[in-house]
Amino acid sequence: MRQRWVIGNWKMNGGLVANQALLAGVLDAARLAGEGRIGVCAPFPYLLQCQQMLGESAVVWGAQDISAEVGGAFTGEVCGAMLADFDCGIVIVGHSERRIYHGESEVRVAEKALRAVENGVRPVFCIGETQAQHDAGETEAVLARQLSPLFTLLNATRLAMVIVAYEPVWAIGTGRTPTPGGAQAVHRFIRAQLAARGLAEALPVLYGGSVKPDNAAGFFAQPDIDGGLIGGASLDAAEFLAIVKAAQRGSRT
Repeated sequence: MRQRWVIGNWKMNGGLVANQALLAGVLDAARLAGEGRIGVCAPFPYLLQCQQMLGESAVVWGAQDISAEVGGAFTGEVCGAMLADFDCGIVIVGHSERRIYHGESEVRVAEKALRAVENGVRPVFCIGETQAQHDAGETEAVLARQLSPLFTLLNATRLAMVIVAYEPVWAIGTGRTPTPGGAQAVHRFIRAQLAARGLAEALPVLYGGSVKPDNAAGFFAQPDIDGGLIGGASLDAAEFLAIVKAAQRGSRT
């Protein structure tokens, strides 16, 4: 059975004092999550704070990136073993902001996912199309291309650790969102790609892209959407709590 997840992506935001209140709110949200999982992906400097505040809870914490290298002379990089030292359970790989601003290729993103799995950290593998690709009807081709190296580099056992996150680039931080039915159609396609490898019911597939308290339940009620990767709304404890509640209301029966 696929697990339901609500994961906050703080991006390059946060501070020790502000995080204290926000993480307290995350703990409140976790108490309402039922059988669902709650996750927080914080900037690297705050992983220790997450570990200290969340360590006795059911909340899973992690990072927003990981090096494709095992270790060595790679200034500024953070490897999987370092994330494991902080008991990270998840790490985002391939977010569109990394692909666009840092030129990460499909193969490089899959290599990062492999490094995460090798260190016992679940990769949140992000895929998604741009506005131009969406308008040209290329969504499925783009997603298949982004998933292909993952299926090549990871065997079935390792693939079972992956969480897929569909984030249409044109909806991230723009306030624009697909309809729940439109998002479901894309998730159905992703699910079919997993089914072809016997993993349809093993991997959660999350939706991300301007998820708010007032639209979350509609997305989460769709049969192939297993929760959300939440950006801006995860920086507000009340909004994040409302989205977790929406995930419970939108739970499939």
